[in-house]
Amino acid sequence: MSGETLVWLDGQPSTALPLPDRGLEFGDGLFETLLVRDGAALYRDAHLLRLQRGIAALYFPACLPFVERCLQVACDDIHGRGPGWMALRLTLTRGSAPRGYAPPPECTPRVLIQAVPLARDPAQMMPPASLGRATIALASQPALAGLKHLNRLEQVLAAREAREQGVDEVVLCGQAGQVVGVAAGNLFLLLDDTLVTPPVDACGVAGTRRALLMERWAPTAGVSVREATVSLDDLARAREVFFSNALIGLRPVERIGDQRWVEHQLCNTLFGIYRGDAA
Repeated sequence: MSGETLVWLDGQPSTALPLPDRGLEFGDGLFETLLVRDGAALYRDAHLLRLQRGIAALYFPACLPFVERCLQVACDDIHGRGPGWMALRLTLTRGSAPRGYAPPPECTPRVLIQAVPLARDPAQMMPPASLGRATIALASQPALAGLKHLNRLEQVLAAREAREQGVDEVVLCGQAGQVVGVAAGNLFLLLDDTLVTPPVDACGVAGTRRALLMERWAPTAGVSVREATVSLDDLARAREVFFSNALIGLRPVERIGDQRWVEHQLCNTLFGIYRGDAA
């Protein structure tokens, strides 16, 4: 499969986004990043379920069937181009409207899909990551917490910090100093014999892999998992730390500042379960 970026707008190949668009003007929209193998979107239903929650939270008109049709068109096109892994981003905006913050009483949402081939094999776990700490703190907003809305400036600034620190990722905290996750994923840490992940009821994203790990993969491994407030001290005393997202699955952490981890036994086990589950 070639390295070109493929683009579809409302189910049709496209090279331009009609303007005006509230997604560009106000971040008025949602997105999902899906891992696609040979034209099949992995854990498609989990992504659509989260998207539906966002559609309801932002008071979009009912449009999930239209989104599903657009996604299927893109996946069929990818399938016809031959085998391979791709990263697919599905962006849903409220579409065009007169100027002003207030959403129009009626609107026609737009579906923009972009897909690009992956250079690495997602079925192979990435090497252990080095983490820094972001100076920017996530804002608390329970009405939007957990959603993949288009306002990602906090993550943009955090990713910039990661690059400047020369690390793979940065730990993001909330306004009270509690650990929330990393710029592009959810954090997990092994405390004693329990796997713990921070809640995402005030800020952060409710990741699809986070949910799958808590509901399926950890129970399969015989590991107890729970949500709990996590401090930086908790990270320092954890036996293992790793993070998850849709494109990497799970990735172990080898370093956060001066703290180092050599063993990644649980992450290796869970990644093996994930790989078998996604096969």
